[in-house]
Amino acid sequence: MAKAKVLLAEDDLSLGFVIKDSLQDIDFEVTHCPDGEVAWQQFQKKEFDICLLDINMPVRDGFSLAKKIRQHSDVVPIIFLTAKSLQEDKLKGFQSGADDYITKPFSIEELIMRMEVFLRRTKKLQADTVEVYQLGDLKFVFNELKIYTKTDVVTLTQKESDLLRFFAQHENKVLKREEVLLNVWGKDDYFLGRSMDVFITKLRKHFKADPRIVLETIHGVGFRLTVNK
Repeated sequence: MAKAKVLLAEDDLSLGFVIKDSLQDIDFEVTHCPDGEVAWQQFQKKEFDICLLDINMPVRDGFSLAKKIRQHSDVVPIIFLTAKSLQEDKLKGFQSGADDYITKPFSIEELIMRMEVFLRRTKKLQADTVEVYQLGDLKFVFNELKIYTKTDVVTLTQKESDLLRFFAQHENKVLKREEVLLNVWGKDDYFLGRSMDVFITKLRKHFKADPRIVLETIHGVGFRLTVNK
């Protein structure tokens, strides 16, 4: 099996060395970059399976780097390595395209566990048979990360696809917020919950192509996806 390729952007050279050395010991292939601009240059030259980005870096910070990566790829997982614990910073991280964050100081074991969650998902996406869900006039192809309307094709991010698949699998059912978070993000967390609300808003915009599709907020409980006849 080919080694998973990791883009590590971390300007703390000592921490970067520890992370790189630890990941290489368990057979990851790691490209360590000392700032965001070098990391962006490397991303354009190579294919990576996952990106680990510090937030505070010279030349180009992690937020800016994540946005550039997302313009190039909606699929590659992005995890922020951050000393920032403020709510606004975490929300800004998700809005810039991150899939998860881990707050410094952290254990290498926790980092590896979080990485493996996303790597398993992307490998599963590549290996699985095609999953197609018909929602009114919209056809959602999970493996392609696409929604097909009568007149257009919309490309989704991996997280949008994961979220839409979970709703499509439970059409007409009231889903609790914590249930959605645990099944799509892997944990029930306040900041992840705020990120989920952003993704739900994005899905509702996609549904405008067929007004019969309603992603309803059940206040104090959760959500329900229905397709009116």
